[in-house]
This record gives sequence, structure tokens and C-alpha cells, in this order.
Amino acid sequence: MKAAAARAAIAHVPAGSVVGVGTGSTANYFIDALGEIRGRIEGAVASSEATATRLKALGIPVLELNDVSEMPVYVDGADEITANLAMIKGGGGALTREKIVGAVAGKFICIADDSKLVDVLGRFPLPVEVIPMAQAHVARQLVKLGGQPVLRAGFRTDNGNIILDVRGLKIVDPSGLESEINQIAGVVTVGLFAKRPADVLLLGTAGGVETRCHPA
Repeated sequence: MKAAAARAAIAHVPAGSVVGVGTGSTANYFIDALGEIRGRIEGAVASSEATATRLKALGIPVLELNDVSEMPVYVDGADEITANLAMIKGGGGALTREKIVGAVAGKFICIADDSKLVDVLGRFPLPVEVIPMAQAHVARQLVKLGGQPVLRAGFRTDNGNIILDVRGLKIVDPSGLESEINQIAGVVTVGLFAKRPADVLLLGTAGGVETRCHPA
């Protein structure tokens, strides 16, 4: 179902364009599909070092985001997504770069299997990227918000920071909580993608790929 959703995303990639590419197991299916049409695109912007490596291995030119003036589409997976297309992302630890690349893209396409579709976000631990010296302070503030933060052991992001995975949250106001956590001193970003949700969800199901658009 992940692979089917990833293949469906290829239809949303304009010829001659630069494509933003996410990180993770579902995004890897998209990268593999992108490799089959690499001659039709100018190149890709990667949201992680792992994604850049996979793109290069398939002969897809990897461009720096600062060198790109226009990027019509960004394709990535999600750890959880609601009917309103708000997401939790960052299970792979690339949330900050994913959020940056997604912000630049004209359209954000989420590819996922139907196990990722939820009524309320929060069953999947919410990742928060944190500057290391702020770990204790940020953890205390997250506890005040009702969460149970746990350091992701032995992990550093591509930016050299740590991840706190926050359990125990039932996120009824994703946009509000995104703002609140991002205001904590020492937080780089939180893995809530609600202020800039997905524009399109390609949902892999047993019956095929469903297309859902943001209810704007």
C-alpha cells in the first residue's frame, strides 16, 4: 500500500521541475519510482542525508535548497495524519529539514498507508528536535503540557541536535500545540505539521489508492 501510494505521487510531479523529497520508508518507495523518470525532472531537494544518498545512487541530481527558486511539489510520508491532513512527522528524525523543504514547496503531497490515518493525533510519540543544552528545560515544559518526554537514545539529527519523543498527548488542537511547543526556548522544531498541513493525501488501501485533498 505504501508502494502504491508512492507510485501514484509520480503523476503529481511536473516535467522539468525540482522535486522536494522526504525521508523514511514510504518516501524511499517514492525515490525508487522517481528514479524511473529521472530524465524528466531537473533534480531533487533532499530532506535528509539518507535521502540525498539514495537519490544520488539512482542518478538523480541533488540540489541545495538555497539554490532553488521554485519547487512545485514536496512528497513525503507521515507517522500519523488526520482527515484535515494535519500530521505527526519525525519518526526518522528529519522533521526540521522536512518542515523547511515543505514550507518552500507549492504543494505538499503526503503518501501513506491507511494505518496512518487517525481521528486524533498523539498515539505516535511526538518528536521534538532540541538543542542539546536545553534538554532538561524543554523536557520540563513538555511535562507541563501533559506529555511524557523521552530522549531518543544514541541519536543525533543531521543538524547535530537531539530528539525528545513525547508520549501521552491527545492532540485535539494540532496547530495551537505546534505554536506552543515551538515557542519553548531551545526547541528547534516540533514534528507537528498543522500550520502547513498536507495539501493532498494519497492513501494506500486494500482497495487501491484514495486521493484526499485538504478541506480548505
